[in-house]
Amino acid sequence: MIEVLNREKFSHMVEKLVIAKRISYMDAVVWWCEENEFEIEDTAKLLCPLIKEKIKVEAQDLNYLEKTARLPI
Repeated sequence: MIEVLNREKFSHMVEKLVIAKRISYMDAVVWWCEENEFEIEDTAKLLCPLIKEKIKVEAQDLNYLEKTARLPI
């Protein structure tokens, strides 16, 4: 039986992977997609805005995206 994914469930699974495997959010999404034979492009609509922002910050830190001004935390 295929489990129906919604934004809350998927985001929770990604958070659990980040903590359990001590990996980045980007890596957690890629890992989950590979393990479950899921298209990475389809995950965008399943991620909550908070995780999308965390992925954006990771990408900026890795110079995958142009950095924008942000306040230090």
